[in-house]
Amino acid sequence: MTLNLDAVGTTSEPRTVSWTPDEAMLYAIGVGAGQDDPLAELAFTTENSHGVEQRVLPTFGVVLNQFRGGSRLNIGEFNPAMLVHAEQSVELSGALPATGSLEITSTVTGIYDKGSGALVVSEASGRVPGSEEALVVTRSSVFIRGEGGFGIPGPKDAWAQPERDPDVVLTASTREDQALLYRLSGDHNPLHTDPAFAARAGFPRPILHGMCTYGVVGRALLGALADGDPERFAGMSGRFSKPVFPGEALSIRVWQNEGPDQFQVVNDRDEIVLDRGTFALR
Repeated sequence: MTLNLDAVGTTSEPRTVSWTPDEAMLYAIGVGAGQDDPLAELAFTTENSHGVEQRVLPTFGVVLNQFRGGSRLNIGEFNPAMLVHAEQSVELSGALPATGSLEITSTVTGIYDKGSGALVVSEASGRVPGSEEALVVTRSSVFIRGEGGFGIPGPKDAWAQPERDPDVVLTASTREDQALLYRLSGDHNPLHTDPAFAARAGFPRPILHGMCTYGVVGRALLGALADGDPERFAGMSGRFSKPVFPGEALSIRVWQNEGPDQFQVVNDRDEIVLDRGTFALR
């Protein structure tokens, strides 16, 4: 199978996606909102609580931009079981409304040789129809095992872990059925539900969606560092370093800085599952 290296620089036609308050709430529940205390995050999980205005988790922007608004660009042929999500970032210029529309274009920005596989990087930009400024910009990298060897090196990442203990340590839980709930937001990849497909990819059982882990962590960081206020969210990025299995507990180690905060996420075996994280607030 061969990747299409000429895909770099190609941009999709604009595609409009819309969402409803129910879809925003379903996403929030899918990434654990209300899981530990059903009354703690009503702004994200209900639309009719007295004195509580409905809000939208900022990481829902990734679902809108990439999984619902992203157009399939021709990056060549490969075994889909060999593809894993490698890196993800999202930037917002303001809070997402409870209902709305975005006009989205997607661009392949790079295909890089990592030896044992290829790293395919893309960017999606979502604008409110009629607006000049993007409300949501997402950047995503996927690693396709077995597709390396074409000799195009990738850029270096300057992220470095601070040489001090974390300033904040947060905990977050995932449920055994987390993937079944999260997939209803639009990511129906069988890697997360089908034991036979997961086995072909080399896993003992289905793994949790990387973007579910990302949303769980983003929700925890927003609550702890921004009092749960989406208006203060500017951006978040991270690298998926090890799969999370549904039911695992997560520990989020945060180093607070003058610029974006940095974080790492480990599972209950102290293995890093989300690395090189940044979290920026307004």
